[in-house]
Amino acid sequence: MDAQGRGGAGDIDPADQWVLNPETGNYELRLPGDSTDGPAGPRTGARSPAPDGTTTPRRTPPHQRRAPSSPRENTSRGTGGGTGAGERTAGRAAERTGERTVPAQRGSRRAAASDTAATAAASGGSRADRRKAQAKKKSKGKKALMWIGGGLALLLVVGCATALYAYNRLNNNIDKVDVVGRDNPFQKGEPVNVLFIGTDKRTGAGNEDYGNSGDEGRADTVILLHFSKDRTHATGLSIPRDLITDIPECEVKQDGRTVTIPGTAQTRFNYSLGVDGRDPGCVWRTVEEITGVEINHFMMADFNAVKDLSTAVGGVEVCLAKDISDDKSHFHMEAGTHRLQGEDALAFVRTRYGVGQSSDLSRIKLQQQFLGSLAREMVGTLSEPTKLWGLADTATKALTVDTGIGTIQKLNDIAQELGKVPVKDISFVTLPVVDNPDEPEDAKATVVLDDAKAQPLFRMLQEDLSLTDSGDDKKDEGQDEEKVEPAPAGEVRVDVYNGGQVIGAAQDTVNWLQNTHGVLLSTNASNADAQETTTLEYGPDQAGQAATLADLMGLPKKALKEGSADAGDTPMVLTLGDDFRGVGIPIEVKAEKPADVDTITADDESICAS
Repeated sequence: MDAQGRGGAGDIDPADQWVLNPETGNYELRLPGDSTDGPAGPRTGARSPAPDGTTTPRRTPPHQRRAPSSPRENTSRGTGGGTGAGERTAGRAAERTGERTVPAQRGSRRAAASDTAATAAASGGSRADRRKAQAKKKSKGKKALMWIGGGLALLLVVGCATALYAYNRLNNNIDKVDVVGRDNPFQKGEPVNVLFIGTDKRTGAGNEDYGNSGDEGRADTVILLHFSKDRTHATGLSIPRDLITDIPECEVKQDGRTVTIPGTAQTRFNYSLGVDGRDPGCVWRTVEEITGVEINHFMMADFNAVKDLSTAVGGVEVCLAKDISDDKSHFHMEAGTHRLQGEDALAFVRTRYGVGQSSDLSRIKLQQQFLGSLAREMVGTLSEPTKLWGLADTATKALTVDTGIGTIQKLNDIAQELGKVPVKDISFVTLPVVDNPDEPEDAKATVVLDDAKAQPLFRMLQEDLSLTDSGDDKKDEGQDEEKVEPAPAGEVRVDVYNGGQVIGAAQDTVNWLQNTHGVLLSTNASNADAQETTTLEYGPDQAGQAATLADLMGLPKKALKEGSADAGDTPMVLTLGDDFRGVGIPIEVKAEKPADVDTITADDESICAS
């Protein structure tokens, strides 16, 4: 480190003042103006070679005590062990005159004094001589501390320089996208939702065999990662690329201008990226529309990221329950446990024709197994600095992120927060879907949302609930209240009004009640004044009918409006509000995991692809 500009150093590099003493094997500080030749030879500014032939490392000199602003009397403060007061005062005076006493120096100027003290102590000489010898011996501990201090200073300087280099390099690695209209940065102490996008973009070395290398890439793999407010759990919701959904209008930045990309109704979900100029912000908006969950940030990776990250952690362990051979993904491997990296890792997460039903849903399970194993490997890497640097370098090269986390400092901040979640409490679940009913049975290629199962999962994310909790400790609201015996569906009398925004909702509901559940005494009573929430009005003598209809419609307790007088044969009044989303969809969705929805956890090492 150049000492210029720090005062009094002249043109001399402090590191050049440390030279090797061949008699002691130690490096010693030689100060300006000290021309006495000792055992180390002439004291020049050049660095001497170390005993192994390498160049002497630059070292920071030990800390020198600042000279006092006013002289002190040369009086003794005591005669105990250690260096006398007179010697300390002389040392301070030497500092003021520029002839500083050098800690740990073994030059010839002090050799004679050292030899004399040692000889006197050995021969039982005078008390003063013995005292000097003891002082010399006791000073070794202080010198050792100063050497340690110098070493730490060197590490600090080198560490800071390395950190600055690393910081700049990692920052320059990161690709960023400005998501227009979305400024929702994560907050400590709040839930965090990160959208992970895996694109099938095929640029880069070695990807020529996977398809058109000029393709912009679409949203091939999308996982909404929800991290709880208290950082005790996380949920990864995988969204099938072949889901038929509405892609909303979105704004993107093109050549410095903001451009609006029109929305598309009922199309494949993976078209939310790369089609018509859509960027990751369009995927962001689409996922928010589907789930009702506000997203904070996104991270996007391509084919190369899978290859590079799996290699950086030393391979990712996966399990195969049977032999798999898929010519399209180039994955061919026997049953058993394997550690995959590079091309093999990419082939594994892309394969689908050799597993399950040869569908995208089958491939999602492989990807979840892979990500869980990768998470375990990355946690293990945190204790290995050399691997950690390689992983950080690889990850920042592989990722594209939003500008909200577009620096290494911001990425580190969010990583520190999300890293608090135990691996065993990170769970993965696939968005519940069913085959597209509009496609012929022998040509099923797309899927549609299974609302009855998907909506409870969305509510769990919205309410920050864990998929790994058993729920045994939770007490159902109102479980101590007196239960009403539901009436048979054929006895339920109800007039249905539409006060919501869904056109034809009243008639659709009547058809559904009659044809699906046998509520034959239901009637379409036309439209009503607009209202936000659905309500059911009934008399005390209709409590059983109300219980039946509330169960069918998924009505919350607050929707039930019991009157004071019995109604007799007068039908109940069901008024649909803005919270009505469609027939068969509960008005109130319970935040609970559907019984037949499978999940896996990141720490589960027993999962095998089949």
